[in-house]
Amino acid sequence: MTPPPTGLLTPTAAPAKTKTKSGSCGCSSKTDAAPSLDEKMKARIEKHPCYSEEAHHHYARMHVAVAPACNIQCNYCNRKYDCANESRPGVVSELLTPEEAAHKVLVIAGKIPQMTVLGIAGPGDPLANPEKTFRTFELIADKAPDIKLCLSTNGLMLPDYVDRIKQLNVDHVTITINMVDPKVGEKIYPWVHYRRKRYRGIEGVKILHERQMEGLQALREADILCKVNSVMIPGVNDEHLAEVDEVIRANGAFLHNIMPLISAPEHGTHFGLTGQRGPTPKELKSLQDKCSGNMKMMRHCRQCRADAVGLLGEDRSQEFTKEKFMEMTPEYNLETRQEVHAGIEKSKAEIKAVKEKAVETLHAVETLHVTSLQDSPKILVAVATKGGGLVNQHFGHAKEFQVFEVDANEAKFVGHRKIDHYCQSGYGEEATLDHIIKAIADCKAVLVSKIGHCPQEELQKAGIQAVEAYDVIEKVASEFYAQYLQNQQGE
Repeated sequence: MTPPPTGLLTPTAAPAKTKTKSGSCGCSSKTDAAPSLDEKMKARIEKHPCYSEEAHHHYARMHVAVAPACNIQCNYCNRKYDCANESRPGVVSELLTPEEAAHKVLVIAGKIPQMTVLGIAGPGDPLANPEKTFRTFELIADKAPDIKLCLSTNGLMLPDYVDRIKQLNVDHVTITINMVDPKVGEKIYPWVHYRRKRYRGIEGVKILHERQMEGLQALREADILCKVNSVMIPGVNDEHLAEVDEVIRANGAFLHNIMPLISAPEHGTHFGLTGQRGPTPKELKSLQDKCSGNMKMMRHCRQCRADAVGLLGEDRSQEFTKEKFMEMTPEYNLETRQEVHAGIEKSKAEIKAVKEKAVETLHAVETLHVTSLQDSPKILVAVATKGGGLVNQHFGHAKEFQVFEVDANEAKFVGHRKIDHYCQSGYGEEATLDHIIKAIADCKAVLVSKIGHCPQEELQKAGIQAVEAYDVIEKVASEFYAQYLQNQQGE
């Protein structure tokens, strides 16, 4: 099999099924009943790592921080400038002018040819900074026509700019919608600044809700793909988000991304300072499963910075600070980029063939006296990967694990768990290993390219089997699953 291009990323989606039984991983087994896509729609998302799980194994994105102002206040947000040590929305190291941003895009498009998407996501709201946002898009569209343009917004000013967005060929827009009931929204948004006036409490929240719904419908009418982000806040909107999911689907959203609240006192947010917790991985997955029958569900989001660069799950922004990239000569070359993309597509085709064989392996577990494919037990496995849809990373080098749910029907990506490096300066820290084990305690195995004897023993004690391999994730996961069932039946 042709190795994937260097520096690519991870997770993937498998064919969707709808089931109702619970599996041994303790989670609902209902899976994404995603509507089938026609060829035109597939082409629109095939190289967008946020809109396509498969694409995010292989294609990179970048954000440029040209939009500092915001017109609403969220209790989970604190826009930080000159911050290189945090990876979450609203955080950037430095602000750029549109001209600086365009130069940066052209530099990175040459250095990282698998970068296919340019997004503006802050650190404030792009549509609270319309001149800077649209000027940036104009410059990039002129110089790099093959790069997809997208923006993320709270939706307050979206209805005013849909025509301009369409005119600039911005084909993907994300709206953050955390409520469709203003009473819930009161707990999330202290104020909204609209038409030169600040509205506090429910009055402002009602305006925000009405504008979000109007913007969502306008995007549908303009045939612009819309992803909706929702922050899951336990005790505030967690039970309400199922209703949000139904409303946005009815109003034309293409994809729903339910994200966990990131909340810590050091972030300086209202929720962080008042002790509001975020959801556990199990709570997040349970809500995603509950909503997944309604529309396509995004599970591979990394809640990245407003100046993120690279594949989802990695951040190369510090390689391209203003001081560095302004000294670089852009090496954007459309022909070179197309050659790299052709290589990626060839690699994807080869991986797809291996996945299809992996499905055959999974179906073969019926011979192990599983009553039916639908009734087969479900397990979770953690995967160390650098990208390309492969198990290809050393246990000690992983910053996160991809989590796949496996049964006799499919191996399906369901989430990720961020961790600290186990190997630091050539040695492992006991506290770090304990943290890693805790993070993947609900997994039956961890799939890695290599692992040391000591962590392997500790994982075994915790009931997690370490599997060494260098192959397509679904293939390794299905082979482990077949062996797991054999072992279970032998007990």
